[in-house]
Amino acid sequence: MAGPIYIADKGHDMVAVPLDGLSLVYHAPSGATHIVAPPAPEILAALAQGPADAAELLRRLREKYEFDGEEVIHVRLGELEEAGLVRRA
Repeated sequence: MAGPIYIADKGHDMVAVPLDGLSLVYHAPSGATHIVAPPAPEILAALAQGPADAAELLRRLREKYEFDGEEVIHVRLGELEEAGLVRRA
């Protein structure tokens, strides 16, 4: 059974800037800047390819990175959703 499908705002609505192992993410629609840790910026980049559930995001991340954080992805998605950077489709 597939889980929820997540989406993020378009790339021009979010700008991520790396900063000493963290990233600052400016979310233009809310006017808020968030400090996020990996793999949050990578998840946002993967969602820029289009809507996805956690399994598809994991596939996208493994395609580009050495990523073995299946349990981490659910935690980070929850945090990103709470921060308003991703939402369920």
